[in-house]
Amino acid sequence: MKILLIGGSGFIGRFTAEQLLRSGHHVTIFHRGNTRLPQGAEEILGNRQFLQDHQPEFRRQKFEVVVDFVLSSGRQAQQLMDTFRGIASRVVALSSMDVYRAMGVFYGFESGGLQELPLTEVSGLRTSRNVYSPEALKKVRSVYGWVDDEYDKIPVEQAVLSDPKLPGTSLRLPMIYGPGDPLHRFHPILKRIDDGRKQIIFADDVAPLRTPRGYVEDVGAAIALATTSPQAAGRVYNVCEAESFGELDWAKKIAVATGWAGEFVVLPHDRTPKHLLWPGNTAQHLVASSDRIRKELGYCELLPRDEGIRRTIAWERANPPAAPTAQFDYDAEDAALAQFKATA
Repeated sequence: MKILLIGGSGFIGRFTAEQLLRSGHHVTIFHRGNTRLPQGAEEILGNRQFLQDHQPEFRRQKFEVVVDFVLSSGRQAQQLMDTFRGIASRVVALSSMDVYRAMGVFYGFESGGLQELPLTEVSGLRTSRNVYSPEALKKVRSVYGWVDDEYDKIPVEQAVLSDPKLPGTSLRLPMIYGPGDPLHRFHPILKRIDDGRKQIIFADDVAPLRTPRGYVEDVGAAIALATTSPQAAGRVYNVCEAESFGELDWAKKIAVATGWAGEFVVLPHDRTPKHLLWPGNTAQHLVASSDRIRKELGYCELLPRDEGIRRTIAWERANPPAAPTAQFDYDAEDAALAQFKATA
């Protein structure tokens, strides 16, 4: 197949491209030229904001499937469909599990009770739109430069799945870890381990909080599978590991992989240093089911989870963040631990 990956040279895209290339597909990546391509891929240089300017080239190349890694808003999604209608046979859009009402409950955007779990492709979505403040979007944009001021994956999905002439597929992605993770999700635990901390604190409402995750190579394989499966047309799929673990359980997996012999200490919320607390309603867990993509498309992970964790740790140690987002106030943590021991 001839496949076009828009913004496909980044964290997730390069693994998707490698999977497609290994399967014998012809892969072209549309990007700005700031990153190196996987061996064997071709490229079209351009700016995602001016996608339609490249329509003659897209038409000449006759791409069968287009995968957009950098869709931010309904406006961009409509531009995507307008550009490739009559050219491609299908579009695959990368969405996010932040479309679910559960995410709105967690952040206080949605009223009512907790959302029932696990989240499936037919679970309720947020009723609120464009929920992120300008300040929040500014922070997100510092990591993901493609995010625009209208960021919302719900209208993205609506545009991609409702076009009568160009079928679409939407993939709702999880929290993704692995080499190249721009959010450095393992860093808060790994730095404390490497700094020789003997005890690491979790708040009692954060420790059990379960969220959907996926190793980047596995997520890339899921995208490649959905891209090359005609039966994925018109479908929505959750992509995540089959089991969701709590934050403390994830930290323990990192500790085992590093050989750390320290102790995790769970403190009451009101005794936990403020920099270790999470904003939001932590009673709303975010457990998701990926049964649909496994049953319909035959998806399964490429690597054992322990190997994915090992590779992520190795990359993280070699590439620590220049400006860590997690706070490290060891004096406050030591004081909290001392106070807890004194009153235990």
